[in-house]
Amino acid sequence: MALTDELVNRLTWKIPNALALIGSRAGEERNGMTASWISQLSMEPVLIGVAVENTAVTHRLITDGGSFTVNLWDAEQTRVFVKFSKPAAYADGTLNGRPVTEATTGAPVFTEAIAWLDCEVRHSLDLGTHTLFVGELVDGGINDDEPRAAAMSDTRMKYGGVKRH
Repeated sequence: MALTDELVNRLTWKIPNALALIGSRAGEERNGMTASWISQLSMEPVLIGVAVENTAVTHRLITDGGSFTVNLWDAEQTRVFVKFSKPAAYADGTLNGRPVTEATTGAPVFTEAIAWLDCEVRHSLDLGTHTLFVGELVDGGINDDEPRAAAMSDTRMKYGGVKRH
């Protein structure tokens, strides 16, 4: 079977992916970004990996700020992710109108998230179109333990496969 772009897309879109908002901050600039390439990478220390496109505002903020948050959302409330596919506007303690507070690292935490992880960057690895940021979990919380966290499969969104030109 030929490995066409279409087949690569269909294959990679079948990989189960969490869906979350990544919070980032450098100085007074803050952002929230929808992301689906997220994974725990180690138990001792607890390391969380997020892959961020090299051209994204979030990439610059994580690089300059040295931290990120992973904000998990209720699987029944996935419309929020559409508003964070482009850089977010920060005003009056909100990102795109969603209330945020500061994590221990200073990165934004969405108060509506069902759970959040605050990570300090320990490593970064340029992998081509994306950089894998590896952060050590330094703080976190659960706001609502009942809902299932959102996954890409809860939406009609697709991300991955081959780069679209």
